[in-house]
Amino acid sequence: MKGVGRALIALLVAAFGTGAVAAERALDKEVLLDAFHIHMDPGAEPGMKGADDMRSMALQSMKMLSFDWNAPPSLPQVRAERTFVVVRFFPVDDRHTRVTPHHTGWGDGGEWDAAYAYFDRAWTGVLGQLRPSFERGPRDWAPWLQQLEEGRRRPSPMP
Repeated sequence: MKGVGRALIALLVAAFGTGAVAAERALDKEVLLDAFHIHMDPGAEPGMKGADDMRSMALQSMKMLSFDWNAPPSLPQVRAERTFVVVRFFPVDDRHTRVTPHHTGWGDGGEWDAAYAYFDRAWTGVLGQLRPSFERGPRDWAPWLQQLEEGRRRPSPMP
């Protein structure tokens, strides 16, 4: 038994003393996927789709999602900047969850005021659509996408 103990100690010293450490048992897997973006108008030209190049910043499962956001193409000066959104989820009971978006990072004056007013209306609309989408199921976006496509095909009025 003494010999076995000494041999084990010698083995451990040899292994750890030289910096060699046995690898833990683990599974490491990977898949490479195409990234995706949220677009208000997926058929528009690059840079005009809405939420172009938005980045997810943080996620706490079932608690919080945060991302940066840009203004609509109609506000090009502010669109070049980014605001920041934190959406939190608070369980109320086993059937209800309070959803609270916090949209921050606003500048002052000019297009910033127009962007702030735009998103004040937009968030009201988004939150208004959440309840029906959970009560009736996912929305069919085909009619809206068709309307956007038709709008792109119409010639723009001459100045």
